[in-house]
Amino acid sequence: MAQQTDQTFEVFDDIRIEMRDGIALSARVWMPEDAKTAPLPAILEILPYRKRDGTAARDETTHAQFVKHGYVCVRVDLRGTGESEGLFDDEYSEQELCDIEDTIAWIAAQAWCSDAVGIMGISWGGFNGLQVAARQPKALKAVVTVCSSVDRYADDIHYKGGCQLTENIGWAATVLSWFSMPPDPAIVGEAWRDIWSDRLENTPFVISDWLSHSARDAYWEHGSVCEDFSRIKAPVLSISGWHDGYRNTPAKLLEGQTTGPVKAILGPWNHKYPHIAAPAPRIDFVAEALRWWDHWLKAVPNGADTDPDYRAYVMDGIEPKSSYETRPGRWVALPKWPAPEVKNTNLTLGDGLLGQSQMTSPISVETDPTCGRAFGEYFPYGFGPGELPDDQREDDALSACFEMAPLDTPLTVFGAPRLRLSLASDQMFGQIAVRLCDVAPDGASTLITYGLLNLRYRDGFDVDRPLEPGRMYDVAIDLDQAAYVVPADHRLRLAVSPSYWPFIWPERGAVTLTLSNGALDLPVLPQGAGSDCHFAAPTGTDREITRTVRVGSEHKTLTTDHGRDQLTIYGDHGEIEFLDHGLRVASEMKEVWSIAHDDVTAAQAELHWDRSMSRGDFSASTRVVTKMHCDEHAFHVTAHLQAYEGEDCVFERVFSDTVSRDPDIGQD
Repeated sequence: MAQQTDQTFEVFDDIRIEMRDGIALSARVWMPEDAKTAPLPAILEILPYRKRDGTAARDETTHAQFVKHGYVCVRVDLRGTGESEGLFDDEYSEQELCDIEDTIAWIAAQAWCSDAVGIMGISWGGFNGLQVAARQPKALKAVVTVCSSVDRYADDIHYKGGCQLTENIGWAATVLSWFSMPPDPAIVGEAWRDIWSDRLENTPFVISDWLSHSARDAYWEHGSVCEDFSRIKAPVLSISGWHDGYRNTPAKLLEGQTTGPVKAILGPWNHKYPHIAAPAPRIDFVAEALRWWDHWLKAVPNGADTDPDYRAYVMDGIEPKSSYETRPGRWVALPKWPAPEVKNTNLTLGDGLLGQSQMTSPISVETDPTCGRAFGEYFPYGFGPGELPDDQREDDALSACFEMAPLDTPLTVFGAPRLRLSLASDQMFGQIAVRLCDVAPDGASTLITYGLLNLRYRDGFDVDRPLEPGRMYDVAIDLDQAAYVVPADHRLRLAVSPSYWPFIWPERGAVTLTLSNGALDLPVLPQGAGSDCHFAAPTGTDREITRTVRVGSEHKTLTTDHGRDQLTIYGDHGEIEFLDHGLRVASEMKEVWSIAHDDVTAAQAELHWDRSMSRGDFSASTRVVTKMHCDEHAFHVTAHLQAYEGEDCVFERVFSDTVSRDPDIGQD
């Protein structure tokens, strides 16, 4: 069906693209009138978050703008999601990447396409854009990747530094909720019930695979473009934010020796496109992307190929808050990355001191399950308060800390610090969380960056090696990229702890770590280095495509009862109606994270998701309750999925699994 607009383009809500096995994916296509007489380049975004309702409002701010500048825009639902046929199997699977290759080939073969295709996306769509670029489909000429990763094991939502992120189970619950919803009957007709039933019967419980692969094996190597950066030949524009979980990718791509050119932009943002992200200042993402597309898809000599390698927003040090409307700072352009302007400073760890003297005696620090309360969210979305790291003082007090003297002049941290440390554990296991903080004269502690390491992976993430209790080991912990000005009179503080709940899942018991000698390699951008740059502010869209039916609300509470902490995060996302097709959608979630003060192995998570869609006499909803707890030997996970048509429960299934903490490989 074609939807005529008052612009010089048409919108087709359901174009069918056939895959090599006969399955058809559903695409929404924005088609300029000019494409009927002269082929145009195409921009593809393909992901599972339901183009009909999930990303429709966001798509209006991107694809509906690109099309006005002479591009055919193609937004596709992945197999088994939205209105597409088939069944979802796993994120970034071979099936998914083959489907994207087939989609690009189909686009290039259309009479309206000039045989030049660009791929863009944020998060999932940012991942698979890089992954398919490494497979080098002939028609793919350029990539814009936002908030993505080059390494599915070391820098994704599952593990970090070999430590299991609590987002692992959180994401599994979210995926089960998203992918259990039916297609829109207005698109697929009466077959919607059969399609929905097939999805529900075959929805995978993906957490089992993610828990089973606790080491960096072939499962994670698949789709990790860092395995061979040279496979990426298409030009890549990589964008991320300092408040996003995927802040390392722009630098990693620049350092990775890709065959094609790479340019990077890093702002103060959360996990959203930079024209709708927070904190401000936002930038005109559409204009930046169009500049990239124009050069690489239309051969416009606009200088996009000669932009500085790295344009980053250097944030001023300010008081810690769990949310900001704006972050003061300045944009800095570095012609090349790695940048010769950035100088490495070596700061030794002393007796509570940083950069002044060496330790004269070892320092011990114990597991404390209350350390980590101030971190915030791994992926801030701007849904509510309390997502960003708050004042770190309470966590600092539960950590081994090393501090510099107050600074005489401001110091700009720019890059990824690395901590080299000699330590011992009193157990065969251990994990370490390292935080670099800016401490103000009044004692307020603002998080600059952090790093994690599961000590059983000290020799590499592909091999799990138990520790010998009491033996000293030399380890290195890489902290995330940062661009942050520590003001004069402030101090740098390095905080080290063997636990960090509820950010990472606790180890199989409490440990005492003994620290003996170490140094922090700190990348510093000298004052005045780098040139100023600027971006245009974002512009608004032409029209609103939804109306609010019900306003939602969010809150976060922490309670302690009988020696047990319980953190509850609640989000009612409200209900909206789409003006073009009348579909109403709503969602609600609750996460409960709890841990006993005297037994870290008694950690538990319980996650609830309710999701609904309706129009007229059509009404469908799902409820997912996912739980995870552990003991010293295994993780225990369950999920209860219910699906409703109206008030009637039409499907119910319980998933359950127990996964050993000990991988089958590499132990000695």
